[in-house]
Amino acid sequence: MVSFTGSTGVGKHLHMLGSSTVKRVRSELGGRSAIVVLPDATAEQIEMMATHVLGNSGQSCDALGRMLAPASRYEEIVQIARDAFEKVQVVEASNDTAKRSDIGPVASRTQYDKIRSYIQKGIEEGARLVTGGLEAPPNTPTSGYFIKPTIFADVHNDMTVVREEIFGPVLCIISYESEEEAIDIANDTIYGLSNAVIGANQEHAMKIASRLRSGQVHVNTLSRGPTSPFGGYKQSGDGREVGTYGLEEFLQIKSIHRPKPAVK
Repeated sequence: MVSFTGSTGVGKHLHMLGSSTVKRVRSELGGRSAIVVLPDATAEQIEMMATHVLGNSGQSCDALGRMLAPASRYEEIVQIARDAFEKVQVVEASNDTAKRSDIGPVASRTQYDKIRSYIQKGIEEGARLVTGGLEAPPNTPTSGYFIKPTIFADVHNDMTVVREEIFGPVLCIISYESEEEAIDIANDTIYGLSNAVIGANQEHAMKIASRLRSGQVHVNTLSRGPTSPFGGYKQSGDGREVGTYGLEEFLQIKSIHRPKPAVK
């Protein structure tokens, strides 16, 4: 049995290799997760979800990098996200005065160049750069791999910055006209690791969550239970981590047959 956490490309290759010997391969792979902002969502909920993509400097497979905003509130939501992003400072990892909300550099030159290429691609494809971009964050060493928290607006679901996993602090905000359209946009991806729904009506938000094709959905919260299984659908992998389901990944079922005891 092979258990793998990493990129979708490598995961696919391992599944192919495993098939030659019918080896079980369980994978937890990439994602391009969406936040469905319902029309009655509060500013506090929007800010909470918008900044999720900044955690670990955006280098999380379940980062919520697509925000779906109702057209009736689109510019308001873009501004809330912008204000939240511009409060975050990019600092050196050794900075002992940094706030909890601050973020550090990305992991490597390779990742730094990749994220910047996606930002450039977003600009070339016509997305509106709301904040961030290619310039180095202020007060950071020129030799470090520091990326400004970046927001794109006027984004369509066929753009590269939406279709592919960026693995960096980049949020794309997409407009929708109806909740049906929002669900369709959220599900229109090769990935299915995580999603989120926010709105004032918890019961209604739960109904929307039930229609999202992902291994987990956050509804008005970013927390999850300590034993809740973690894993995805589609090309986000077929494995599960944590809790009973995570342990069962490593088990195989065996039946042992023996004679019945003699009847006395």
